[in-house]
Amino acid sequence: MSVHPHTSPPHSEGEYEDLLSLWSDLESALSVLLSRPLQVQDFPGKVRQFDGWLQDLVAHDIDAALYLMFQLASTSTVGYSASHALVCGTLCHIMAHELQLSQRERDSLVRAALTMNIGMTSLQDELAMQRERPTAVQQEAIKTHPLESQALLERLFISDTLWLDVVGQHHASIAERTPLANQEPEDRLTRILGTIDRYAAMISPRKSRAGRSATDSVRAIVGQEVDQRDEVSYTLVRSIGLCPPGTFVKLDNGETAIVLRRSDKANHPLVASVLDPKGSHHAQPSLYQTASGKPRIQSALARSAVGLELNHRTMVRLGLYAAQHSSGLRGLVAPSLVV
Repeated sequence: MSVHPHTSPPHSEGEYEDLLSLWSDLESALSVLLSRPLQVQDFPGKVRQFDGWLQDLVAHDIDAALYLMFQLASTSTVGYSASHALVCGTLCHIMAHELQLSQRERDSLVRAALTMNIGMTSLQDELAMQRERPTAVQQEAIKTHPLESQALLERLFISDTLWLDVVGQHHASIAERTPLANQEPEDRLTRILGTIDRYAAMISPRKSRAGRSATDSVRAIVGQEVDQRDEVSYTLVRSIGLCPPGTFVKLDNGETAIVLRRSDKANHPLVASVLDPKGSHHAQPSLYQTASGKPRIQSALARSAVGLELNHRTMVRLGLYAAQHSSGLRGLVAPSLVV
C-alpha cells in the first residue's frame, strides 16, 4: 500500500485551494487501510502517518477542515466506514485539544477513532447501503465487533494498551455526569469516543435514511439543552457549534445558506447564502455575519434538504477572505495567507 501524505501545511493560496483534494486523498487512503489491513506493511506506522496528516490539515485552518470534513461526510464516495472513521478521528483530535488531554491520551483516542470498526469495515459499508433492518447474523457481528476490532489490531502489532482498551469497549455505557478528570483513562476516552461516534453516525446519510442536521444530531444525544455537567457534549457544542462549518442552515429571511466559519459568538457563525427564498441559486453568494444581527439562523438543515452542488474551493476561499478581514471570526489562518 503506497501512501503519500502531505505532511506540511500549504503555504500559498493555490495550495490552500487544494485542501479539498488533500482531505479526499486522506479519506481514500484510509479506506484502503481499513479494507485490507492484513496486507499493509507496518500497519502501526501507517496509522501514525495518517494521524500526522490529519493533524496538519486541521492545524492549517480548523474552520476549513470542519467545512471539508462535514461536506465529505455527506457526499463521500469511498464507503461509509472510512468516511465515518475520518469524521470521528478529526472531531476527537479537536476535542482532545479542547479538553486538554495529555499527548498520550490524545494519540490513543484519535487512533482508536480511526480503527474502532476495523473488524467490520465491509459489513459497515454494506449496512449503510441496505434499506432493510440488519439480519440476525449482522446484528451479532455488530454486537461483537468492538472485541473483533481489538483482536485484529493486536494481530496487526498494535501495542498501545489504551488504544486497544478503548476500541474493545467503545460501545460501553460510561457514566456521563462523573467529571472526566475523575475517570480512568480508558473510561474517559471511551466516553469521548462514544459521543463522537453517535454524533458522526447521525449526520452521515445511509440508504435507509438521510443524515440528520448537525443540530438535530446533538439534540438527539443530549436533549434540547446541553447540560454543562456532561462535559463531552458541552465541549463538542462549544468547540464546533450547533451549526458547524460545512453544514446548511435556513435563515429568517427565507434564504438557504452554508456555514463557512465559526465566530467569537457561540452559534452565530459566518454564512454564505446560496439559495434565495424561492429556492433559486445565487450566482454570487451573499456573506452574512449572523453575530451582527439580521439575518439570523432559523434552523439547521440536513444535506439531503439542499439539492445544490457547490464549488467547495470557492466557499473555503470566501471563508478565508472574510476571516482575514474580520477580527470577530475564529480560526487559525496561516500567516503566509494573510493579504
